[in-house]
Amino acid sequence: MNQELVLDEKLSTLKNLAWLLYIFHAASLVFSMGLFSWIPLIISYLKREDAAGTFVYSHHTWQIRSFFWYLVWMALGVVLFMTIIGIPLAWLIWVGAWCWKAYRLIKGLMELNANKPMPV
Repeated sequence: MNQELVLDEKLSTLKNLAWLLYIFHAASLVFSMGLFSWIPLIISYLKREDAAGTFVYSHHTWQIRSFFWYLVWMALGVVLFMTIIGIPLAWLIWVGAWCWKAYRLIKGLMELNANKPMPV
């Protein structure tokens, strides 16, 4: 079998997985405010090394960082929500975090479809 064809099939498989993980993150964001994003997070951690040396590796890193920064901002909102004065600010942080993660997912999908790495 042609070596190039094998590499192209492997890259295509890695790219498809990253694409599906973006979609899973997005579905979780829309339907559960990101509550189930831990599932694609674990898969990204497990499959990231398989993508080492390809542009897909950076997409796994991008998704992992997006998850943890989103978690930080949502947790900050929870802390602020516990104070009466911080409730309006908590909602603002939650909406901002949601929009920010949606942006990161859309940007990641666009760059993945263009076969471009994400900044790390």
